Amino acid sequence: MVLVREEMAFDVPSIRHLNKEAFGQPLEANIVDRLRVSCDRLVSLVAVRDDRIVGHILFSPVVLESESGDRNGMGLGPMAVLPSLQRQGIGSRLVEEGLARLRSAGCPFVVVLGHRDYYPRFGFERASRYGVRCQWEGVPDEAFMIMVKEEGAIPVEGGLIRYRQEFDEAA
Repeated sequence: MVLVREEMAFDVPSIRHLNKEAFGQPLEANIVDRLRVSCDRLVSLVAVRDDRIVGHILFSPVVLESESGDRNGMGLGPMAVLPSLQRQGIGSRLVEEGLARLRSAGCPFVVVLGHRDYYPRFGFERASRYGVRCQWEGVPDEAFMIMVKEEGAIPVEGGLIRYRQEFDEAA
């Protein structure tokens, strides 16, 4: 059985190890570590099985810049599950729990840069449908998605999503 709960201070080394193992390199682990230090508006959840962290998901603030003014939302990622336990529903549990918490908190929209076949099952759709673009050049249209949770959250003219600077600094 898998329990999903908020990250605790003693989870930090295990989360770092998990992200490095799941992604095969330290970039995502570095992003998580930097955000944890500099941002107090994170939603960081872990999946625990047999007293071992087997999954992690992070949501951090993003800004939608538009002609009609900036709007705040959240960005999903990174999300990691131990490679040996992938495709067992752990990632889905993390996404669902995280989105439920954001819904309860009144978050107007969530963006994700991820696999086009995975995230639509949770209600994500191409951000370009709303005229919303990612700050990074070369991101495939089908990989940058948005879930609009509040009517009117996205201006008619769309806009540009900016992630926190820690995503650029972690490399």
